[in-house]
Amino acid sequence: MNFIPTPLEGCFILEPNVIPDERGFFMESFNEQTFQKGTAQNVHFVQDNQSFSSKGVLRGLHYQSGEHAQAKLVRVLSGAVLDVAVDIRPNSPTFGQHVSIELSAANQRQFFMPRGFAHGFLVLSETATFFYKCDNFYNKASEGGIAYNDPALAIDWQMTTESLCISAKDQVQPLLAQARPVW
Repeated sequence: MNFIPTPLEGCFILEPNVIPDERGFFMESFNEQTFQKGTAQNVHFVQDNQSFSSKGVLRGLHYQSGEHAQAKLVRVLSGAVLDVAVDIRPNSPTFGQHVSIELSAANQRQFFMPRGFAHGFLVLSETATFFYKCDNFYNKASEGGIAYNDPALAIDWQMTTESLCISAKDQVQPLLAQARPVW
């Protein structure tokens, strides 16, 4: 597994060692010891989530706050997405900055973001199955969100607004400046 640091402290792109043969391929998608050594973080995942979406579906930007904050390790099982993490740690030198990466079944990349990040993704392919591991259990009362189109974030979602399919909940999320603090 190759761990590639991003400009946001604690966020990593993971490239697994894919071993192809005439039958297909094999890869180790997760190993806790390898992960902790590669990220220098003691993260223990307790919940897995999966979603299926069509092209143009934008989910996010979401996070959990306080004691229910979550680190996430995400990947795409089928299709392709533009995955985005926004640093919302109040004392971080990169507060309000984001990283975006294309994750796909073809590239097998994974993306890790520690606690203190808002997360979202946009489906680029006809459909996509998205999988994520979380290091804390979901808690509805601790939900937070940020507007996907916050001008201060300037995220290039790579599609026109008219092409996006966004939930009613995500259409009314606050700007980062008015969002619930992560801590």
